[in-house]
Amino acid sequence: MNSHRIFKDRLYGQFARIGKALGNPHRLELLELLAQGERSAEELARESGTSMANASQHLQALKEAGLVEARKAGLFVHYRLADASVFELCRALRHVAERRLAELERIVREHFGDRTNAEAVSMAELLTRARKGGIVILDARPAHEFAAGHIAGALSVPVEEMRHRLHKLPKNKQYVAYCRGPYCIYADQAVELLRANGRRAQRLLEGFPEWKAAGFPIATAPNEGTEVTNRGARRDKEARS
Repeated sequence: MNSHRIFKDRLYGQFARIGKALGNPHRLELLELLAQGERSAEELARESGTSMANASQHLQALKEAGLVEARKAGLFVHYRLADASVFELCRALRHVAERRLAELERIVREHFGDRTNAEAVSMAELLTRARKGGIVILDARPAHEFAAGHIAGALSVPVEEMRHRLHKLPKNKQYVAYCRGPYCIYADQAVELLRANGRRAQRLLEGFPEWKAAGFPIATAPNEGTEVTNRGARRDKEARS
């Protein structure tokens, strides 16, 4: 076997390590969650509906492939995406699946129903409308994801809290809700609830990770809990004005 053949086998063997690490639906979901921000292994296990043992095994496989990094804080291990290219890889995988797998479209339609993109707002359109003013951007994700990073100027209203905070969201405003990405249901649920209660609302076509990857304005709320609540209260007041 000549040296070039040996090189090619070794080269593609390294590429295959990435493919092998991605070849599991649970690991892809873990990467989607990490695209929202850093998480502990316990949080990832809980949110992905897997046992702690299974989540740890999946995270170790992703770490060995160089897709995630870990840091220890006391008794907890926190994970994050290794860099922005990991999210771009996952997005490319999603785009290929959308173009080539007819079954994917059927699965999405069965879950979301008639979800026409004509009712969705593109990122470029949202940026333009946000600069002109007159809209309220709602982050429907959990508060800790908002704290880790969000669209600049967005109001944190986790979908499970929205019904209780509707009275603070005036009916004369136009709302655009977003969440984790195109297949996250939080924004759809937020829009449905807002419309059912007399508000004009649309969803963002994609999610926060795509917005961040595009280089559009983002912000963070580094101290979770009280600070997030206070910021949310301030933005509720701004929305009413």
